[in-house]
Amino acid sequence: MALAFCLCMAEAILLFSPEHSPFFFCSRKARIGLHWAGQTLAILCAAVGLGFIISSRTRSELPHLVSWHSWVGALTLLATGGQALCGLCLLFPRAARVSRVARLKLYHLTCGLVVYLMATVTVLLGMYSVWFQAQIKGVAWYLCLALPLYPALVIMHQISSSYLPRKKMEM
Repeated sequence: MALAFCLCMAEAILLFSPEHSPFFFCSRKARIGLHWAGQTLAILCAAVGLGFIISSRTRSELPHLVSWHSWVGALTLLATGGQALCGLCLLFPRAARVSRVARLKLYHLTCGLVVYLMATVTVLLGMYSVWFQAQIKGVAWYLCLALPLYPALVIMHQISSSYLPRKKMEM
């Protein structure tokens, strides 16, 4: 799950950043395709992770959805699915009968930022688990705590400074 949200989703979002993407020289259409590939990989990794979690907890006869990490994670997975559907509507606006593509793009950008921040909060909550704190101690724990925050700040800056002001003017 961490691979899905910390690596695949972050990189798929950063494809549109002029400062942080090695693919910025590609056409917008190519970057959209790479974005879709990265987000699809993130969803697949999340689904595999969810399958392993459910299997492990069922095999160990442990209850499901008992921590903040699990509840916020479940909401994040639902929101990620919603974002994927919204992205499909943007990819095929005629088939989805979308009349205002610019407005849907703004919603997709804004909700995508919220979903990524939810994923970051979920990862941070996972670091407060008994298992993680037993594995990682001392200064290393604080370093691990800081790792998901930097990409979140970069993505927040990218979306809020580059895309949102321009999209508001287009509407």
